[in-house]
Amino acid sequence: NLNTKIMMTEEELERLKYPIGKFFKPDTIDSNQIETWISNIENFPESVDKLVNNLSVEELNYPYRPDGWNIKQVVHHCADSHMNAFIRFKLALTEDSPTIRPYYEDRWATLIDGNDDDISDSLILIKSLHAKWTKLLRHLTKEDLERAYIHPEHGKRFPLDEVLGMYAWHCNHHLAHIRQALAFKNNF
Repeated sequence: NLNTKIMMTEEELERLKYPIGKFFKPDTIDSNQIETWISNIENFPESVDKLVNNLSVEELNYPYRPDGWNIKQVVHHCADSHMNAFIRFKLALTEDSPTIRPYYEDRWATLIDGNDDDISDSLILIKSLHAKWTKLLRHLTKEDLERAYIHPEHGKRFPLDEVLGMYAWHCNHHLAHIRQALAFKNNF
């Protein structure tokens, strides 16, 4: 609805973009925090599946905000993003501060596999990928979590403990988007 878009303030749009807020790295990352983040990544497949497994095609096409992705794009994006994250972890664990390759997630979301009404392949990928990723994460040492990669778009080094937190946040961020899309029922 165009009128809703016009009446929505920048602050309201920002809240819709970041329903759980933006990720902020804690000053101290202790073993309890690491375990919480690993559990978030481990539980994501089941959480997303519970939200989307009985949705109609119409519901899968609900956006989470005006001009935002719809539910199916969010699910496909999580498969793509987390696949990249897993590979970045492995690069950082096996190379000395590698520079990772960024990708255009907005463009990926418009490709057929990122915009398909059938999300089953992405859900299977997320389930398998997160199982493999969790196994890796549960065996990382403190020294492993200090290893890092360089992200050329940000021009900085990202230690894996921080990256773990970012992707745990990313899981919860997109679960909130799906819940939000379902609550608004395409009323943007």
